[in-house]
Amino acid sequence: MSHTFSAALARLTPVPLAAVRSGPGAIMAAELFPTKKLVPSASVSSTTSIQQYQQQNLTNNNTTTASAATAQGCCNWQGLYPTIRERNSVMFNNEMMADVHFVVGPPGGTQRVPGHKYVLAVGSSVFHAMFYGELAEDQDEIRIPDVEPPSFLAMLKYIYCDEIDLCADTVLATLYAAKKYIVPHLARACVNFLETSLSAKNACVLLSQSCLFEEPDLTQRCWEVIDAQAELALRSEGFCDIDSQTLESILRRETLNAKEMVVFEAALNWAEAECQRQDLSPTIENKRLVLGKAIYLIRIPTMALEDFANGAAQSGVLTLNETNDIFLWYTAAKKPDLLFCTKPRKGLSPQRCHRFQSCAYRSNQWRYRGRCDSIQFAVDKRVFIAGFGLYGSSCGSAEYSAKIELKRQGVPMAQRIIKYFSDGSSSTFPVWFEYPVQIEPDTFYTASVVLDGNELSYFGQEGMTEVQCGKVTFQFQCSSDSTNGTGVQGGQIPELIFYA
Repeated sequence: MSHTFSAALARLTPVPLAAVRSGPGAIMAAELFPTKKLVPSASVSSTTSIQQYQQQNLTNNNTTTASAATAQGCCNWQGLYPTIRERNSVMFNNEMMADVHFVVGPPGGTQRVPGHKYVLAVGSSVFHAMFYGELAEDQDEIRIPDVEPPSFLAMLKYIYCDEIDLCADTVLATLYAAKKYIVPHLARACVNFLETSLSAKNACVLLSQSCLFEEPDLTQRCWEVIDAQAELALRSEGFCDIDSQTLESILRRETLNAKEMVVFEAALNWAEAECQRQDLSPTIENKRLVLGKAIYLIRIPTMALEDFANGAAQSGVLTLNETNDIFLWYTAAKKPDLLFCTKPRKGLSPQRCHRFQSCAYRSNQWRYRGRCDSIQFAVDKRVFIAGFGLYGSSCGSAEYSAKIELKRQGVPMAQRIIKYFSDGSSSTFPVWFEYPVQIEPDTFYTASVVLDGNELSYFGQEGMTEVQCGKVTFQFQCSSDSTNGTGVQGGQIPELIFYA
């Protein structure tokens, strides 16, 4: 094996297949990702027959047009395909002219895959070193136990056919293969797939995987989701699948936008899952054992006293001395020293996108009789809508009941009925969704509110179609759902409250 090849492999620490498909940090792909495939990046002119033989070759049937033509004595199968890309594609997973074979997968789940050294060496510097380097070994069969067969075939399909075909079930294992064999464009496509599939449901698991694969951009995207939608992320099933190192990094996070009681409950859920992974009975003592020093990263003294008394203090996870000291820390003038951090997390500061340049009131506006005020908006970067800023009464203090809603392409994403009190000023008053809602770029969403109140309110004027808020650009357009007069130029919903 050449020095070049050895150096190439050294860049990627071998990862057991179980690290990708099961155990800590595992992903249940069907649950964590939407089912979709990546559209090939290259311009494709393949015919139906090309697609058919590729599908046949994926299952290793080796019944392509070329092999069939050869069997019939035809020597000009190459003439059936006008481009070099199409002729190369014929060789994908095809025994014809194969000069190397791979036995891919763990024992008991292997698949024998034919290959062509020249094509593989052109597509990967690792394969080049393996077959043509100074210390290349002439092996007819190469065993690859740490890569899943479907992921290895997905990588070969890219090398042979210049096509990227990803799905939720295999994208992580394909990323591992692309990293191992240094196929950077395929690796980038895998990361892009993961980023577009990112949500509170899978962010914690992807955080651990992004660190494993040394993908800082994906890591940053994961943190953005975890910070903004912390309570959803901590309550997700995927949180219980992370490794202990990732658990500690999340518990240390200063910007987690979550109540500390939620953090505590999530840590106990993780501990129960970790006990099962270590074949331990999920007793209180074993939960404390597997949490180890991570327990002190939970900022228990920052909980509301009621939450501590009814929750953490009665959980059994804390020792009697710890419980006693924390109670004293809440109530005594001379506070004891604690191993727990006593400083609340900073969380995230909400930003406000204000779309009007002025506001006004009139003797007959803005009136509410159960009609909907609505506006559509789009952003150029992923944000998380936490709520709306609404106008209040123009006739002195008053209370309103508001049904707020966010929709994407007519499908509700979040709803909440909430009351707010206005003091008679022209200020805006915040109303919040239960959890921040993830908003993807370049797609229009509909923000709506149905207000119920006896008093007239202020309304916005001189509305803007585009508003720059820090690094995020908002665009606004009128909504067909709006039946109370709100539009781009004027009306209600003057502010979108968001995290970015």
